[in-house]
Amino acid sequence: MALYYNLVFVLLVVEMAFFAILSLPFPRKLRKTVLTTVSAPFRSEQFQIALKCIFGFVLVLFIDSVNRVYAVTAELQSISPNNMSPTNVLNDRAEVQSRRFYAQRNMYLCGFTLFLTLILTRTYSLVAELIETKDKLDVLGKEVDTPESSEVTALKQSLKEKDQQLETLKEQAAALSGDYDSATTRRKV
Repeated sequence: MALYYNLVFVLLVVEMAFFAILSLPFPRKLRKTVLTTVSAPFRSEQFQIALKCIFGFVLVLFIDSVNRVYAVTAELQSISPNNMSPTNVLNDRAEVQSRRFYAQRNMYLCGFTLFLTLILTRTYSLVAELIETKDKLDVLGKEVDTPESSEVTALKQSLKEKDQQLETLKEQAAALSGDYDSATTRRKV
């Protein structure tokens, strides 16, 4: 395997390790620490430019490997047993099939690396958003639980008043219903 495909393989392994770290159920504090540590280099403009160049290079390798797969497959189909001896055809066919295998391997390697990059960026943003949302929920939960909040006490007092008004209306409705029932029974008699 060429040096650049070895580097793509190393990149794929690093991406898989990072995805495994993102997927593991760590406590929120540890996960937040890991995310801030990992995202620190990504804030640098030079690092982002270098990363874009690397993935551009991987994309070019992917396109090249797809073209090689098509070319080798066409070459494999063009080998005809009419022009050569049977042993020569088998040797040529085996050589072309091995080149096809390597071309397909390189295509899958580059394709999986690019695909995992897309998945990693989305997973990272979802995990970061989840942590942020849980932190906001904790802050809101603490605000609601504190008895010192004047807004909460005012709302509770208003709720008690509304409950009392509701009870009064129920009593009035029951009294009116009783009066109506007695009035209708007097008319029938």
